[in-house]
Amino acid sequence: MRIGLMLSFLGISMTMTTLTTASDRPEGSLVGVTSVLDLASGRNLSLSNNVHGEESKDPWSDVSLTILKGCILGWIIVMAVFGNLLVMVSVMRHRKLRIITNYFVVSLALADMLVAMFAMTFNASVQIKGQWLFGYFMCDVWNSLDVYFSTSSILHLMCISVDRYYAIVKPLKYPIKMTKRVVACMLLACWVSPAIISFVPIFNGWYTTAEDSVHRQDHPELCLFRVNTGYAIVSSCISFWIPCTIMMLTYYSIFKEANRQEKQMHSRLGNAMLLSHRTSKDMNNLNGELNSAGSSKTLTLNEISTDQLHTPTKDKNIMKMKREHKAARTLGIIMGTFILCWLPFFLWYVITALCRTCPCPDIVIAILFWIGYTNSALNPLIYAYFNRDFREAFKNTLQCAFCSLCRRQPSDLEALNFRRPSLRYDDRTKSIYTETYIIKHNDRRRSSEFGSSL
Repeated sequence: MRIGLMLSFLGISMTMTTLTTASDRPEGSLVGVTSVLDLASGRNLSLSNNVHGEESKDPWSDVSLTILKGCILGWIIVMAVFGNLLVMVSVMRHRKLRIITNYFVVSLALADMLVAMFAMTFNASVQIKGQWLFGYFMCDVWNSLDVYFSTSSILHLMCISVDRYYAIVKPLKYPIKMTKRVVACMLLACWVSPAIISFVPIFNGWYTTAEDSVHRQDHPELCLFRVNTGYAIVSSCISFWIPCTIMMLTYYSIFKEANRQEKQMHSRLGNAMLLSHRTSKDMNNLNGELNSAGSSKTLTLNEISTDQLHTPTKDKNIMKMKREHKAARTLGIIMGTFILCWLPFFLWYVITALCRTCPCPDIVIAILFWIGYTNSALNPLIYAYFNRDFREAFKNTLQCAFCSLCRRQPSDLEALNFRRPSLRYDDRTKSIYTETYIIKHNDRRRSSEFGSSL
């Protein structure tokens, strides 16, 4: 009994001393039993929330998102590879497509196909797995190939615009300027010059800062292409800004010249049709007044008007002009698509290099990269949709590729010109019918006059 009273007295005294010592402390350092309990309960609550949140997260959502990304990116890669391969095979199989301009087109298709094979595939693996899987050295290889093939593709488009400029704006200088040797030198420059801004500065470490280089060595699972300001300005000018400016200037000149030639062609056609109408009216008036000598005069006038309207040289020049305008329109659409695809990426590229602290989400960076990559898959679709020669060549190539029993030769694309409806053919047919009718009518009139004279 005494022992129990003593223990209770000691407990009460210890409690009183604790409270008195706690009351002597400042208010900011007051720690009570309730605060400790609240802290412990809060930690337990947060831990339980984290556990329940991880358990409630659906693993199938991550799997479905990965499959969706893999399907979309894989489809873009397949379209780029097989579409550009179809361009190269079609040009090699069909003789009509083997012109100087299509040398650049085939080389462009090769560059776009290599972009899909060596740049898109590595980027797709990063987007699907969420990390770089191939080590420090292969990261430099991937970045070099990406810059190299993308720049080569852009330089090919610039060369195509220069080729079209001489073909339409300066057609007399085109055979002199665009020889096979000049084309070979331009293609060689398109493949050699991108190495100056890709392999050389990347493997020497000139493209990035010292901090980013150390960070890459410490984190080999990351493959980030962080560039310094000088490299960003120089590489973007060579890869995009200078070629884009040249393409815009050349296609503006082509557009003005094409409109001028089209107006001249329509005015000449209108004058020729007016002359033909007046000549036919004069022939009808003379038909009732002239004698047998007048019939020959009427035929001569009609032949003169027909010769003025349609000559082999004029028809050949008009057909050539129409082909050049159609090719310029197709290549102009290619250039517009190229600007829409690559302009957002290079704007982000320069802005983030100049402003190091500007935030940009990873999802935005991935979208900008793949919008630019999509340009390599769109070029063959543009050829097939806007160019009839390429469309027929694609159709014939696919028929022979997917049909194992197909043993026929490539279709002759020259025959397409004869199957197309032509205004000149209709005019010639009408003029032939008119001449035949006048000759028969004059013969009947002569025969009736001869009979009446007898």
